Amino acid sequence: MASVVSLKNVNKFFGPAERPTTIALKDINLEIQPREFISLIGPSGCGKSTLLRTIGDLVEPSSGEVLVNGKPAHQARINREYGMVFQAPVLFEWRTVLKNVELPLEIMGVPKAERIRRGREMLRLVELQHFERHYPWQLSGGMQQRVAIARALAFRPELLLMDEPFGALDEITRERMNAELLRIWHETQTTVVFVTHSIPEAVFLSTRVVVMSARPGRITEIIPIDLPYPRNVETRESPRFFELVTLVREALRKSEEMREELELR
Repeated sequence: MASVVSLKNVNKFFGPAERPTTIALKDINLEIQPREFISLIGPSGCGKSTLLRTIGDLVEPSSGEVLVNGKPAHQARINREYGMVFQAPVLFEWRTVLKNVELPLEIMGVPKAERIRRGREMLRLVELQHFERHYPWQLSGGMQQRVAIARALAFRPELLLMDEPFGALDEITRERMNAELLRIWHETQTTVVFVTHSIPEAVFLSTRVVVMSARPGRITEIIPIDLPYPRNVETRESPRFFELVTLVREALRKSEEMREELELR
């Protein structure tokens, strides 16, 4: 099966090539298959978001190859083959919920009737169909993020990139949004790459967890998550869930020890 995302020897540094001031990513190799849910986790500043933005062609790699659906990431962006959700919903306050969801379709020149139909379909998907005439400031933080997800999925991308979308939410809302996201992922069959600082969140959501070291960001371990779907409250209370959380935590600890050892050499 062809990879949705293929990263080969990707490096990213900031500053002049002969003397970079910051090495953000080093020797990144990763293959992501269709309909996978991949979480990127690591210490703050390890390059998780930089890696995500490299996949999304918002950051250009200094070297290496980034392919999305077999083509350069830049071409995939031009073809609108992925959607992106940030930590902040980034909604336009003067547009209704429906108009916010319609925005990418409007930019693409989709006829009005089709925009409305597709926008309403996405609002039903995120269970906000009764709020289409509301404005963002009338919604809770979790509801605003659901609007952002609906907007990102409006043009049916094959790949959804999510940069800590639930980081600002309280724990109860965050867990509810995790469950909602899994439902949406299952219904749409979209491939997801998800950045998080939360080990339990990564384990609950993912098919695989990619562990990164502190800067310069390297992939130190990839942990398959063998929890069955659908996942729910009982999943979080199962012995296997706690075993996998421990595995990811130990992998993060080892990556930190590896970094410290390299610094001493």
